[in-house]
Parts: sequence; structure tokens; C-alpha cells
Amino acid sequence: MSIFDRLHYFEKWFILGAIVGVVAGLAATTFYELLHLMEFIFLFKFIGMSYPRPLGEGGTLSFVFNKGHYYLIPFSIAIGGAISGFIVYTFAPEAEGHGTDAAIRAYHDYQGKMRWVVVPVKVIASAVTIGSGGSAGREGPTAQFSAGIGSLLGDLFKLSPEDRRRMVAIGIGAGIGTIFKTPIGGALLAAEILYRRDLEPELIYPGLVASAIGYVIFGSFFGFTPVFGYYLGTFSPFRLPMYAVLGLVSGVMAILYVKSFYGVQHVFKRLKISNYFKPVIGGLIMGAIALVAPEVIGTGYGWINLTEYAKFNAFYSPVLPLIVLLVSLPFLKILATSFSIGSGGSGGVYAPGLVIGATLGADIGLLFHYLFPQVAPAIAPFVIIGMATFFGAAGKVPLSVIVMVTEMTGSLQILPGAMIAVAISYLVSGNYTIYRAQVPTRRDSPAHKMEYETPVMKVLKVKDAKLLDIRVKIHDKVETALSKMTENNFMSLPVTDDNDNFVGAVFLRDLEKADRKDTVARYVIKGVPYVKLDSSFEDCWEIMARLRSRWVCVVDGEKYIGVLPIDNLLQAYEKTVRNVS
Repeated sequence: MSIFDRLHYFEKWFILGAIVGVVAGLAATTFYELLHLMEFIFLFKFIGMSYPRPLGEGGTLSFVFNKGHYYLIPFSIAIGGAISGFIVYTFAPEAEGHGTDAAIRAYHDYQGKMRWVVVPVKVIASAVTIGSGGSAGREGPTAQFSAGIGSLLGDLFKLSPEDRRRMVAIGIGAGIGTIFKTPIGGALLAAEILYRRDLEPELIYPGLVASAIGYVIFGSFFGFTPVFGYYLGTFSPFRLPMYAVLGLVSGVMAILYVKSFYGVQHVFKRLKISNYFKPVIGGLIMGAIALVAPEVIGTGYGWINLTEYAKFNAFYSPVLPLIVLLVSLPFLKILATSFSIGSGGSGGVYAPGLVIGATLGADIGLLFHYLFPQVAPAIAPFVIIGMATFFGAAGKVPLSVIVMVTEMTGSLQILPGAMIAVAISYLVSGNYTIYRAQVPTRRDSPAHKMEYETPVMKVLKVKDAKLLDIRVKIHDKVETALSKMTENNFMSLPVTDDNDNFVGAVFLRDLEKADRKDTVARYVIKGVPYVKLDSSFEDCWEIMARLRSRWVCVVDGEKYIGVLPIDNLLQAYEKTVRNVS
């Protein structure tokens, strides 16, 4: 028994949520520092290129791209893939891919159990993958880090499987909310990310506590400025139809993202080569894409800010004209992410989704800016709403992603447009999701199977079983009753009057001391519970258990119909179960 079982729900989950929050804050801080170390080694020292930072992390809008030893980009990403692949496939193969899916799967299928070795493996492998230039997000490893520690704490505190699952889910939301500096969105994400169209409402309260504490710890080291700074633009209702168009396009692109990602992953899984080499091949292909558009490298947060403020002079491609580059970027980022992670690399898919959505929003925004410059004087709101719209559909997290993007940009002005656009993109994208471990609803989750499964004992009715006519009449002799008890191996018998009305029951313990020539009328116990033809087997079982009897009497009105022996009940039950199986 856990020490937390003595506490009330809110007391228990305030404490456990706070513990997970500390874990999330330290996890995000650790990974953030390790990632920057890997970026310094690979991007700045090995390649010698410059890399933009978002405004909330010390970035500037006056960024100038320095390509350095540009030709080394594929080699850097391939080396990162080699190191990441060696670490993952040697120590924890389940750490491959985007991490969040593994944590969701642990919630649904494994009672929240995760191997401890996954935690350090995921952190190191992801830092190397992203730091070397791979297209992936830092939220996936942070989520798996926090979820994995949550699972370990569940075992340490001897929590029930249900509570251990909650610790894992809270870890996912707190980890992502902390690394993005979005505590409210992180709490909602913990409840929403497990399903395609449902929520775990009981996770919101501990999620709020965990995300808030994680945010405070992370922000104490790296500041509390929103990741993408503050957007101060105003809302215009005339742009709502434009946002609706953005939602429609984003929904289609979300399907393309999911299909491309898992299509590439399927190809690599079927390759007849060692798993250790697959991330290297994926890295080389992704590196070739980066030679065309270096904007696809890494998390891409800095490029989002530059896109938001239309600083296109900072963009670079050796072969593509600027307008072609801008139109191509959403598609190139999809391919880059698919090859980086789908080949066996390690990292998140959320951050790439934000980049895809931002560049897609920029394209739509530019189109409307040139067509209707008075209504759409800037592309910034399209970029911001594009982030929410695209990943709300691709990740099936419409509610939390709206809040998270609002927190990341420090603006409530985009909410009405984002709500309309996300609703449309979510509708258009259907059941396609980048998180394949998600299940449609709580009813479909093994974690809630017993809550929604209707037991066979409740479905089967008395009329579905074979009844027997075993009884004594009220004027029968005691010796007759004893004979019938012995014959049927019963410890009691139902009693009826001359009109076949059910009167009660007689019990062996009373008749053994009686005169054999007496009538059973003197020993009848009235008020014995009975069932009807439409009563369930569960009702019958409950009465048998209470009376410690091998039968239950079946009555219609007051008329005796028969008895249902336990053997006949079990026979009908087993027959039904066999047919269902």
C-alpha cells in the first residue's frame, strides 16, 4: 500500500504533481543544456555555420546567415545519426523515433511501466540527433524523460497501476509544457494527447501543478519570456475567412505529414540492413535536403520568428529563388523530419510541426497580403495561427495547441482566428495522427477497459438458462424435503403453496433436527429473495452468494416458475463466452 493512498485526491495529486513538476523542470534544463552543447560541437565548430535563435532565447531579428563549411552538413547529420543509432539500438531500441508515442503507449498498454534505461538513452540520442542538424523537436525527449521518471516514481512510491499511468501522462504534459514555456497548455496536453477525440479530465489538476512548477524551474535558468517573444498585433474579424482557408490547407498538409512520416519509417523498417546504419542513411538524405534549404536543420524555432516578422532577407538557398524556397519549405521540412526521425533517429515531431505550420501560414499570409493588403497588412497572425492549425490537426491536440501557441507568442489576439482555423483543420484531417499510440476515446483504451466493458453476467438473463422444477409444497413431509435435498445435492429448497405461489425456503440445518413426519410448513423461512425471468445472471449470483445457496428461485408475479441451479447458470455463461470468443 502506498503512503499516498491515505490522502484525499487533491492532496495526493498536489504532492505527486509537484514532484513530477520538479522532474520536468530538471529534465528540460538538462536536455536544453546538452542540446546546446551538441549544437556548439556540430553546427558551430564542425560546420561553422550560424543558426538563428528565437526571440525568447536571446535571438535577434537582425540575424545574418553564415553558411560556413556548407558541404559538411550531410556529414554532420550522418555522424549524429550514427552516434544516435549506436546508443539507441545498443541500450534501448524503444527510444527510437519521437518518444512521445512510446510514453502514450506505456499509458494505454503497459500500465505506465517504462524501462529506466530509456530515460538517459533518449536524452543523449536526441541531443545528438538534433544538435548535429537533424530535423526534430526537443519536446519529445523531454516528454519521455519526464514520463519515464514518473513511471519510476510510481514504482518507488508503490502506486497502483492507474496512478502510475497518471504519473506518465502528467510527465508528458509537464515535460512539453516546460520546454515550450507553456504551463497551461502543458497541463491540457497531458489530458488531451492520449486520445484522438477525448480527454482525461482527472489529469488536468495535477497537470497544472506539475507544469507550473516545471515552468518556474526552467524559467529561473533561461528566463520567462515566451519562446517567440510577444506578438502585439490586433484582431480583425475580416480575416476570419482567410484563417478558415488556412485551416483547410493545414488539414490537408497534416495528412501529408502523417503519411510521409510513416511512409518513410515503413521503408526504413523493411530495409535489409543493420538498424545501426539506418539513421546514417536517413541523415545523409536529410543532409542533402538541408543543402537545398538549411532552414530545415534542427528545431527551427529561430526561423519561425524570422518568418513571423517577414525577415526573408535572412533566408538562404544556393539553388532556389526566395519565393520558391518559401513555398517549398513546408514540404521540405516534412521530408527532412521524416528522414531524420523515421529512419531511426531520435527526437520530437511537435517542433517540426510548428515550423511546417508557420511556413505554411506565411505562404497563405503572403497570398492574402498581395490580394487584400488592407485586410491582411502583415503575415504574422497567419504564421502564428498556422502553427496551431497544423499541429492541432496532425497531433490531434486542438485545445492544448491553441493555448500553447498563444502562450509561446504572448498574445490573446490570435485566439478567435486560431479557434476557427484549428476546428476546420482538425475536421479535414480526420483520423490521421502523428501519434499512432493514441486511441480514439477512453472507451478504446485498455487502461479503461473494465469501466466500459459490459460483463457477460450482466447481459445474460435468467430466461437464457435451463430452469429445473425442484421444490417442495408447504404440506409435504420433512422426510420428502430431505430426500430431495440429498438427491439434488442442495442445502435448501424452495417451498410453494397449493396454488404454486412461492412461499419461501426450508434449510437443511433446520430439517435435520425436525421430526421426519412433520410438514415443512413449520420450518419455512419467508422473505427469501428471488429473481424474475428478465433478471441478470449477476443478480442471481449475488443472491446465491448471500444465501450460500446452489440455486435461486425464479418467480413470475407470485407464481413459482422453477429454480436456476448454479451448474445451469455456469453452463449458459461458458457457452456464451465461447461463442463470443
